[in-house]
Amino acid sequence: MSEKTIHRQPQAPDAPEAELATVVPFRKTAPDPTPTADTTEALESPLLLPDASPDPAADPHPDRSGPQSADPLAPGEVRPGEWVADLPDEKAADDDADGVTEGAPVDPPREAYPTSLKEWMEAHDKARRPVLPAWLRTPKERQMVWRWALRHYGTTATYHGVRLPIVYTPKILGYAPRGAWRWMRSAGRWMLDAEGAPLRAAAVAQEETADYLKLSRQRDARVKLRCILTALASVVGLPAALAVYVLAPAWLLALLLTSSTTAAGVAGAPKDRPLIDAAKVSFRKRKLSSDIITRAYTGAGLTKPDQGITFPRPIGRDGEGWRVVVDLPYGKTFEDAVKVHKRIASGIDIAPTQLFLDKDETSARRVVMWIADRDPLAVPAGPTPLLGRTRVDFWEPFPWGVDERGNLVEISMLWTSLLVGAVPRQGKTFSARTIALAAALDPHVRLYIFDGKASPDWRKFTKVAHRIAFGVVPKKGVDPVAHLLASLLELKSDVEDRYHRLSELPPHICPEGKLTEDIARDKRYNMPLTLVVVDEVQEYISHPIYGKEILELLVFLVRVAPAVGVSVETSTQKPDDKACPSEFRDQHQARFCLRVGAYQVSEAVLGAGSYGEGLDASRLLKSHKGVGLLKGMSDDSGLVRTYLADGRDANTILTRARKLREDEGWLSGDAAGESVAPAAGEMVLDDVASVFGSGKRETQLWSETIVDRLANANSEAYGAWADLEGRAKADQLNAALKPYGIESVQIGRRIDGKTVNKRGIRRDDIHTAITERDKKRSGG
Repeated sequence: MSEKTIHRQPQAPDAPEAELATVVPFRKTAPDPTPTADTTEALESPLLLPDASPDPAADPHPDRSGPQSADPLAPGEVRPGEWVADLPDEKAADDDADGVTEGAPVDPPREAYPTSLKEWMEAHDKARRPVLPAWLRTPKERQMVWRWALRHYGTTATYHGVRLPIVYTPKILGYAPRGAWRWMRSAGRWMLDAEGAPLRAAAVAQEETADYLKLSRQRDARVKLRCILTALASVVGLPAALAVYVLAPAWLLALLLTSSTTAAGVAGAPKDRPLIDAAKVSFRKRKLSSDIITRAYTGAGLTKPDQGITFPRPIGRDGEGWRVVVDLPYGKTFEDAVKVHKRIASGIDIAPTQLFLDKDETSARRVVMWIADRDPLAVPAGPTPLLGRTRVDFWEPFPWGVDERGNLVEISMLWTSLLVGAVPRQGKTFSARTIALAAALDPHVRLYIFDGKASPDWRKFTKVAHRIAFGVVPKKGVDPVAHLLASLLELKSDVEDRYHRLSELPPHICPEGKLTEDIARDKRYNMPLTLVVVDEVQEYISHPIYGKEILELLVFLVRVAPAVGVSVETSTQKPDDKACPSEFRDQHQARFCLRVGAYQVSEAVLGAGSYGEGLDASRLLKSHKGVGLLKGMSDDSGLVRTYLADGRDANTILTRARKLREDEGWLSGDAAGESVAPAAGEMVLDDVASVFGSGKRETQLWSETIVDRLANANSEAYGAWADLEGRAKADQLNAALKPYGIESVQIGRRIDGKTVNKRGIRRDDIHTAITERDKKRSGG
């Protein structure tokens, strides 16, 4: 029940509608020390608040309207928690209006118990805190902590041990005479009562004779006593020192000499130059308090001094930072905090890259903050753990990086597609390549690799890739764009075929008609997990000839293929609608965005509404290489510092991956030399023209017939086309002829008395295209 309770005032039955609900003004009530029947009944009512103390001595001034405050209240203003509703006079109400029923409370009392005992127990189970800290509950965490402690304190001890004989000892010996002199001077000042000299000088200056005489007598007494104590200490101390020198063993003398010299050296060291160097860099950090957090939120405009914020949990350490949970004032939301992220960081007096805001699904106004001691994103995640693995099970999550707190981040590419976006030289390709390296270490995963910028980053994948090509410029008779188009058509046909075959398999082999691990690893079904990687995808999508068809095929694969084990990973440095249309970007289930230039670009990669969720990759710095925001891979979204695998590491992993595939018989496609790229360029026109007959009956042929004839004439170039089934053959040929303006037409033939219509090519169109080509060659 809320602190302010509203009552309906009784009205006559014929009262105007506007007067049926009048709110009684609030006032502070002073309890009557002698309860009457009326007050007893009122106190037992659930509509009353237990605000007023039943003890009249609790408020010595019951006539005052509230606690004294420096700020007077405005008319009608109240302080929450100090006011109750003024109840109407029940007797007067009964006299004025008969038969009027009591109105229902605006804020009914809350249910005191949960709906079931099970829910009550579950709520209490969740509320319990763990007995042991997290690092003591798992062997892995314990090992990590012990290793860190051994490394940290071992390094510190070694650091100071090396400097002790060559740095610290000379400093101590040099500062020891100064320290001894400081001791003797301090002892002399104490014995002669030098600390009282300023007071005696002030009494003389002010001609205060009585004060001066009093201070002089006090000084004489002090000096006399201290001189006696000094003499006694000398009489006892000198013989004791001589006895120790004569009788003590050498090791004790050395220990005493070292201790006294060290103490004198420490006393003689300059204050601005420490005697002992720090073994580690001291980063700027401070202990947080609720006052600092409140100051930050007040400065950011999320609360007011008289409003305040609440802390549902204590502020405490969390790894290498602080964890703070804040409840904003009612009406403020997590999105409001995200908009003033930099102001909050300024109020805490830290860099914006040290402040991380997370959403709490239990409350729209709750903000979970993690405040790092230093910028964690500038620290590299280190080399990939794949270097130490002999193989990877692609059906299970694999390590990809760590989050801002150093926790391991594992991802899985099963049943999903991933879009990676960033400005150049921020680690986009390396982040995407780590996923492909993990797939390479599973010999049962088929790889399609296409690099639009033809960089060296993907060259080593020729060892394992089923299909691979680089750039957009034809080289050595192979057009990489045409090879990509042919591969995408091959994949589309394979995906459609998988759906049909999976639906036809018996339930004991394929439960629910879905791909399983056993089916994917059985060569008889030819449905292995497949990873398609297209780096700098905008280079292929914007291709003047094949771009539109490549876009359509990629949209199909990203939308449909993951469900049958064909995952797609694309990356781009131009996620705008022209280079990378939204119809393609929006099909990706998972997004990873490294540093970009503006929050609009970040939203283009991560999806609409990501900025309101606190995901803005434009806040990342240029030094944050390999760091990005991951969304859609799981229920949680957050920062990932991806592991690094440079060119040498990638070569090591891929060499191991090729041997795995060779040993288990899973090397295929381009890596095994089983097929070459489809015929590219203008050779296709001559080859297609050669399969047409010269008679009148073959002025036009079905595309499937042309492909079969091409394969019979040149199996190395066109064998892969002939292996396709149904419409895929026709699509392959049409894609190769489309750059020359040749469109397929509907061709009907009578077979067994029935007319069969299929798409085909006319011979005249081929000859016209060849004539145009020859004119261009001759310059005509």
